[in-house]
Parts: sequence; C-alpha cells; structure tokens
Amino acid sequence: MNDLKRTKKKKVKQNRRKQERPPCDWKKISLRCLRITVAAVTGFMMTCGVLLSGQMILESGYFSISQVQVERQVRVGEEEILEASDIQVGDSLFDLDLHMIGQKIEEHPWVAKADVERVFPDQVVIRITEREPRAIVDLGYLYYVDDDGVVFKVLGSEDQLDFPVITGIDRQSLLEDSESVENSIKMALALMNALEQGTLFNLKHVSEIHYEPQEGLTLYTYRGGVPVYLGGDNFENKLKRLEHIFPDLEPRLTALSYIDLNVADRVIVKIDVKRTVDHG
Repeated sequence: MNDLKRTKKKKVKQNRRKQERPPCDWKKISLRCLRITVAAVTGFMMTCGVLLSGQMILESGYFSISQVQVERQVRVGEEEILEASDIQVGDSLFDLDLHMIGQKIEEHPWVAKADVERVFPDQVVIRITEREPRAIVDLGYLYYVDDDGVVFKVLGSEDQLDFPVITGIDRQSLLEDSESVENSIKMALALMNALEQGTLFNLKHVSEIHYEPQEGLTLYTYRGGVPVYLGGDNFENKLKRLEHIFPDLEPRLTALSYIDLNVADRVIVKIDVKRTVDHG
C-alpha cells in the first residue's frame, strides 16, 4: 500500500500591494480652512457694505427727481403731458414704471408714441411723437384720421377743417367691425396718395371721398360737386385717364351729372341736361 502523504498547505501570495496612507497634515488643512473662512467673511462684508452704501444713497435723496423735461410736442401742451405722466418732483428715479407712464401719456388723442427715459442722477425726459391728421372722417361727428388709418380725435372748434372728408362710414360699423372700417379708410387714403401725384387733377380739386361697400370709392369735385366713380383699385391709372381730358372738362363741371372711370381705357362722362339748361 502506498502511504498517503500529507501535503503541505502553500501560502497564497497577495496580488495587491498594501497601500499605506500618509499621516494627515493638520496644519495644512487648518490653513486652507482659515483662508476659505476669511474669503467668505470678506465677501459677505463687502456685499453688506455695498448694500448699505446703496441704501444710504437712496435714502439721501441723491436720485430724487428734480426736473421732468418734455420734448418734441407741438399741439399738446407740456402741462398736459406732465399731468398724464403723474411724475412728481421728489419721486425716486428707481420707483418709476417707464412703460406704464408711456402708455398713460399715449392715451392722449394727439400722442402716437411717448418714450420715457431716466437721466441720472435726477431727471426724466419724455419724448413725444404726435399724430398728423391726414383726412377727416364723418362718423356722425367729424374725426381726424392719421396716415395709418387710425381714427384718433373728434374735431373741436379750434381744429382745422381744410382736409379731405371721408364719408359713408358710420360710427356703429367702427365699433362692431373696426378692422373692416380701417381697411376702407386705408383705401380712401390710397386714393388720396394717388391724387397727390397728379398735376392737372389732384387733391385740391376734391371736396369729398365717399365709400360704399359694394361700389367702392366715389370722389366729388370741389367745383360743381360732380361724382367721379373709381371703384376699389387701380386708382393711379384711372386718374391719369381723367387728367388727360380734365382741362376740357373743368369749365363744364357744373353741367356734368357724373364721371365714370371704372370702364377700362375709357372715361365716361354724363351730361346733366337739367343743369345745362339751368346754367344756360
């Protein structure tokens, strides 16, 4: 029999090196913590100092308003603008809501735009852009219309009347369908622009521009009140046709019933026999 030999247990070698941690450098750590603490405290103290200084400046009245200046206004009085702005001398510049102040001023019928600006340390400047009347629209009462077709002011006794008058639009239509009314007014303004290009027949020969939803525009001559039918488009070409024969028509305007420019390449003139006889 073979003797069973006891095998000796082999020692297992470790495959990793034992890491030895260096001893903590408490002095270095303490210095680093001290630096961080000092930096944090310094930053906090500086922030508090800035805030305190700012508060002291605000409370000292350094930014209190001493003057409100209004620029570029012509028709609107300076006192009206200042009253609408509600800015008081002594108010803080930082308490002003510039956008809201501008909106309040723009509620004035003559003001198209109001730019409000802080001027440090103690002033406010308000720059006004006023509306320019382009025509008058009859809505039961007479109103000014600007070049953008905006109805902006009912005429008073002090307002001028020497503008073309747009008729055929009622106030109820403006309230119920403002976009449609604005488009019809813009059509009338486009006709006015075309008339301004004329030499022999232009805006000075026109007393009224009438709008009808189906027929479009009809202008009335200043002399004789003769209706001239123009429809809703191609105003420049139509007026050019009229201008070619207007020197011949002008002496006879009081005898005409109407002029129709809606037929292509033609000018249709209707003579009013009754008016011809009356002016025999």
